[in-house]
This record gives sequence, structure tokens and C-alpha cells, in this order.
Amino acid sequence: MNASGPKADLRFYLQSARDALLWKLEGLPEYDVRRPLTPTGTNLLGLVKHAASVELGYLGDTFGRPSGEPLPWFEDGAEPNADMWATAEESREALVGLYRRAWAHADATIDALALDTVGRVPWWPDGRDEVTLHHAVVRVIADTHRHAGHADIVRELVDGAVGMNKGNDSMAPGDPAWWEEYRGRLERVAREAGRGA
Repeated sequence: MNASGPKADLRFYLQSARDALLWKLEGLPEYDVRRPLTPTGTNLLGLVKHAASVELGYLGDTFGRPSGEPLPWFEDGAEPNADMWATAEESREALVGLYRRAWAHADATIDALALDTVGRVPWWPDGRDEVTLHHAVVRVIADTHRHAGHADIVRELVDGAVGMNKGNDSMAPGDPAWWEEYRGRLERVAREAGRGA
């Protein structure tokens, strides 16, 4: 990190989560960025769409800084969970572009306001809707890192690709044979422990 201070630290960790989330889309065809790989439908492009929405809400609307971006998945009558998947008409390029514009909008909010600035979260109950910018940024960092973790697992299920980012896979060294043996050993240990419980 070049800059120092609380805002620079927050921006660094927020950007690292953003970058990790988008990196998980790289090199995949349309089907694989959209396909649901958990019983609740978790998918890579939906995670990006959701993360963009979260940033625009918490680091825009909450502080009286609406982005003007249309988010039809939050309009009255939209189906539940519509922010967690991409329709056939919503292109990868459009949703990645939305996410990058959300970054710029959120970063402008962080730059413009003091960390102790109080905002109001429109979707929280009256009387419990106040939040500082510092709290909102930490909340968005936590949410984005959580979803980047989801993306790690989903991407591994798609094609076996793993890692934290392009320059740091953050994985133990091992070739495919080593990983197969390792996983097999963990399975044996789990079965043994399960029998003893």
C-alpha cells in the first residue's frame, strides 16, 4: 500500500475483495459464470451482481449519494433474490461494468466524507437505521470478502481453479496426485471420527 491511514487501509481491503471476486470469472464461458452450484443457487455472476448492489446501497444511498444506476431487481414486484443471479438478458459485461461503476461511486463517497459521517440505511427499521461511514465500509468489506469466499468454492467446483488472486494462490504446494491423496486422507479421517461419535 502506498497511502497510509484508516481510509487507505479500508480501501485496500475493499479493493482486494473486489478484485478477488471478479478474478473468479476470468476464463469461464457464459454457462459456467451463471450456473448454480449449490442447493440455494449460488453462482459467480450473481455474486458480482449482488456485490454491486450492496456497494451502491451502503456506500451511496445510505449517505444521500444515490448513483442513479437502475437496479430493477429491487423494484416493487421484483422476484425474491433477484439480485443473486443474472437473467439471460443481463450480460456479463453489463454486470461487471455495473460493479466497476459501483466501485467508483463507493470510492467517491469514502473520499468525500469523514469516517464518522452518519448516514441512514433506507431498508433498516426506523430508529435503528443510523450508521457511520466507517461502519458501512467495514460491513461492505466483510460482505464482499464473504462472497469472494463463496466464489472461491464455486470456481473450484466449476473447473478446479483455486487461489486468492493472480499473484498469490495461497495454497499448499502439491500436484493433482498430492491433492487427491490429501483429500482421500481427510475423507478417511472424517469417516473414522464419524464412527467414534
